Amino acid sequence: MEVSKTLQEPKPPESLRDPGQIEDIVQRIQQGEREEFALIVQAFQQPIFRYCCRLLGNRQDAEDAVQDVLFKAYQSIGRYKPAASFSSWLYRIACNHCLNLLRRRRLQSRIMRIFKPETAAGSPEQKMEESLYSETLQAALMKLSLEERNMLVLRVFEQLSYQEMSEILQVSPNALNKRMKKTMNKMKACIEHKEEMECNTESVMSTKI
Repeated sequence: MEVSKTLQEPKPPESLRDPGQIEDIVQRIQQGEREEFALIVQAFQQPIFRYCCRLLGNRQDAEDAVQDVLFKAYQSIGRYKPAASFSSWLYRIACNHCLNLLRRRRLQSRIMRIFKPETAAGSPEQKMEESLYSETLQAALMKLSLEERNMLVLRVFEQLSYQEMSEILQVSPNALNKRMKKTMNKMKACIEHKEEMECNTESVMSTKI
């Protein structure tokens, strides 16, 4: 279902303050009248947009988020049960979606600061976190296995201890420590290779003919 296509026909509920009317619409949708979701879109699109905009602080991101939230609601509306109001259920979807976006944005912000030349003393993880940056990191990350990327994110970005990682990954702390060292060496080699390639490219481009 494309949410934008539902912005047609039936008129939306007169008031979002009428939970009974909303529940009736939801019940009809659950009974198979899927086109009735147009009413939900028309009733909640603007309130959810305002909510997402406040959380995300960006109009474009909020517009995209609203489409995603309403699509998720459409897909999962069959599982909705009126133990809580439909609006609360929908806002919970919006909240979780926006928080995930914000976590991703925070991670990207941290990524921008990693993998610059090492100048300060400290643990390998500290040096890595002090030396990270986006394009170089992205290329290097793509050369890691999913397991390696997962370890890197948990250790460097989420700053978990090896004991905490062990509980998540079901691998002993000692084994994780060894794997992490190999992963960081692999990452460093990838970064150094990319930087060398960039330097060579710049050298060629700057050569006078």
